[in-house]
Amino acid sequence: MFQNLYDRALLNAAALRAVGYTKDTPAPPGGTIERDNHGNPTGLLIASPNAMILYSTLAKGPTLPYEEQVNSTRHFMKELNRFGITSVIDAGGGFQNYPDDYKVIRDLHSEDQLTVRIAYNLFTQKPKHEYEDFQQWIDSVPLHQGDDMYRHNGAGEMLVFSAADFEDFLQPRPDLSENMEAELEKVVRLLVSNRWPFRLHATYNESISRFLDVFEKVNRDIPFDGLAWIFDHAETIDERNIERTKALGGGIAIQSRMAYQGEYFADRYGTTAAEQTPPVKKMLSMEVPVGGGSDATRVSSYNPWVSMYWLTAGKTVGGLQIYQDSKLDRMTALQLYTKGSAWFSQEQQKKGDIAVGMLADLTVLNNDYFTVEDEAIKEIESELTVVAGKIVYAEGDFSSFSPPPIPILPDWSPTKSYGGYYSVSKTAQKSSTITSTAQSSIVNSIHLCSGSCQVHAHDHNQARMSNIALNNYTAFWGALGCSCFAF
Repeated sequence: MFQNLYDRALLNAAALRAVGYTKDTPAPPGGTIERDNHGNPTGLLIASPNAMILYSTLAKGPTLPYEEQVNSTRHFMKELNRFGITSVIDAGGGFQNYPDDYKVIRDLHSEDQLTVRIAYNLFTQKPKHEYEDFQQWIDSVPLHQGDDMYRHNGAGEMLVFSAADFEDFLQPRPDLSENMEAELEKVVRLLVSNRWPFRLHATYNESISRFLDVFEKVNRDIPFDGLAWIFDHAETIDERNIERTKALGGGIAIQSRMAYQGEYFADRYGTTAAEQTPPVKKMLSMEVPVGGGSDATRVSSYNPWVSMYWLTAGKTVGGLQIYQDSKLDRMTALQLYTKGSAWFSQEQQKKGDIAVGMLADLTVLNNDYFTVEDEAIKEIESELTVVAGKIVYAEGDFSSFSPPPIPILPDWSPTKSYGGYYSVSKTAQKSSTITSTAQSSIVNSIHLCSGSCQVHAHDHNQARMSNIALNNYTAFWGALGCSCFAF
């Protein structure tokens, strides 16, 4: 299953069988199962107007055996360490049930095998039963239970399903239901009464206005009085709502969703609106707590350097320049992803700086983030990552300090062949080691003919390996003719 943002997913035939989608499967509310002329699913799922079809389809997939869950989780943490990540905040997710689906993380923590610090929020799982979810967790989960490696962080980012304004910029802005305020107020009153921090997914200013109406109403009866609460995303929040957020003591966690959806947003709302999406400089000037994140893994990549590129170069991953005056300097962007984000787990007194008294987490990068060209920011990786004073990742000059390799399970896993996130430097190194014989073999395999030309006695490969433009397979020399003519 390949997912593109919160817009659509593509499943192959095996995946369709695994999730049980057939000719007779009805599309769930808020989604489309594309079908061929005979009514059979093609494998394309379209989220319109919300992502529930993507959530629910993921949940129908087969579950890995416990041993493989542990293994893949360790590999994913290593991938995060590879980019210098030492801490994450898990804002929750659909169909991640607490406590059952947290067993692997709990077990890894108990065995001292976590290589990233995790602060987790509890995300409601049952529409129309959100209040019961949070009441049960308040009764059974002590606030901030755990330690510096693994700890509870409050409620959210889904508090009630009726408040979900999913950010699919290929679709019109969703209108929230009329009963949203009543459902949200009930849950927020419960959380504030029990002094539970909370966060809420909020993309559009129109939704944020209604959410703030609820928060201000609750605050009049039960003062927030310093309780940490968060808006996640807030792409189109306006200045008035930033003021209201500050007045209630809230923070805004931004993510690099515009790096991946900037073109879609600009097409729908215009380039002027995109310039202030989200209005980070305005948030900072108004002294609202701001933290940076990726919104990985369902919406975007977990690579934080793509996010840094987006904020500082002002471009999408596709190269569209969406920010001019809204670009941040590199120090400010870095602070959002370190010291800024520490506020969102209320750990700003021990995270975000390399200083006496702070947790012993740091990374040594393979390039100087402050001086490299803009495009090179996306290629930054760690050469040494330290968590709690322990080396958890080492490459390059530090490779002799690398922890033992993690076995790859199952044996057929693509990780065995491709590793993790694409690496420019490693790919270049691999390419330089391909022998001319192997290169010829590769070239032969993508052409209909190989070896010498039996008509002209010319060597096809000599032509193909030359500088002549033969790689346009729709043109004469590349596809319709004999390449030895070009030679």
